[in-house]
Amino acid sequence: MGRWTVEELEREFDAYQARGAAGDWSAWADQFTEDATYYEHHYGHFDGREAIRTWITGCMGTFPGDAMHEFPVGWHVIDEERGWIVCEVFNRMDDPGDGSLHEAANLTVLHYAGDGLWSYEEDAYNPANMGEMVTGWIAARKVARP
Repeated sequence: MGRWTVEELEREFDAYQARGAAGDWSAWADQFTEDATYYEHHYGHFDGREAIRTWITGCMGTFPGDAMHEFPVGWHVIDEERGWIVCEVFNRMDDPGDGSLHEAANLTVLHYAGDGLWSYEEDAYNPANMGEMVTGWIAARKVARP
């Protein structure tokens, strides 16, 4: 058995998802420990809560991040021994106006540190897939909202 129960890990993972859905990225950064590490395969490493905050608020405050307001989780696995969660997250663009769905998946690894805080996040995805998805969304939006 690990340091935390499956119930606590599930509860905190639900809270993690809710914070992302709320779209307050500064508050979202508060869920990380002061010395947390965030590894984003396209943007790089961010060391510490404040570096994570600066990056995430900038990234999600500009295009295309500012057009993503849903991040559904396809599946997740809890490693109770380590306090880790591995999941598939879809970065979903807003409806371009025609009802079509535009999203790209990434794999996320989270390390829980206790007290509702995460000490590590890693997001792995293919940036070419993300770019292709955004390009398709832009094209659909031009047709739906000329």
